[in-house]
Amino acid sequence: MIRACDLRQKEVINVCGAQRLGYIYDVDIDFDTGNIRSIIIPARRGIFSRLFKKRDYVIPWDKIVCVGEDIVLVQMQEFLENKSITS
Repeated sequence: MIRACDLRQKEVINVCGAQRLGYIYDVDIDFDTGNIRSIIIPARRGIFSRLFKKRDYVIPWDKIVCVGEDIVLVQMQEFLENKSITS
């Protein structure tokens, strides 16, 4: 069993392209079932972050491949096509 508090501050890596997406800072929980719906990673901030507001990345739970001790592996083909995630 995985608890939401155990996921915080784990690094998320996309196995499609081996991208480092960032660190989990929040989770979305379905209060009716008690299940985690998605993990949330803050958008990368840069020197122009005040001009161009970026949204946080929400990764659905079904896209998670593996949860390790230090990292979470996800399979998100969409991030390969979306160049805004890369720095």
